[in-house]
Amino acid sequence: MAQDEQPQIYLITPPEIELSSFPATLASVLDAQDVACVRLALATHDEDTLCRAADALREITEQRDVALVIERHILLVERLGLDGVHLTDGTRSVAKARKELGQEAIVGSFCGNSRHDGMAAGEASADYVSFGPIGATALGDGTQAEFDLLEWWSQVIEVPAVSEGALDEALIAKFAPVTDFFGIGDEIWSQDVPAEALARLMKAMG
Repeated sequence: MAQDEQPQIYLITPPEIELSSFPATLASVLDAQDVACVRLALATHDEDTLCRAADALREITEQRDVALVIERHILLVERLGLDGVHLTDGTRSVAKARKELGQEAIVGSFCGNSRHDGMAAGEASADYVSFGPIGATALGDGTQAEFDLLEWWSQVIEVPAVSEGALDEALIAKFAPVTDFFGIGDEIWSQDVPAEALARLMKAMG
């Protein structure tokens, strides 16, 4: 990424959403700020719930020309008319997803804090890799993706990088020069007015 370019915003849905209200909330955020992609990241494995959520969000994103990817479920991408898949198992499913979905689909891979996994995912034709958590969190094993990793990646690797997890204004200001996208989720959905919360975070990019 050129140093004079600001990172783009990549929104991550909450693990549970209310279909009676969340689509409207998402629409208000997309109307207020320029967003590149939305990831449907529900915790449920209930197929009907996933399909209804995807249908509702796709209507919102398509109207605004924003890409919509689903977390993990490769087989639902074509069936639901989505733009791609976000994989959470490092590099293991990247080649399979690419074969299943073709060259036009978005295939992203979460690689934690592993430079090796990121490089392998890129070699396996991932469109982007995501690293995180960037901030401190009690979730997982406490391992964080450090600034040095993103700095190295931005200088050496052409595959776009997403920085996500426990972000705040200070971290966004710090990582903005070395990342292509910020993955924003709970940081805004937990706030009273998510669009305003996102605007505050974006302002920190400088």
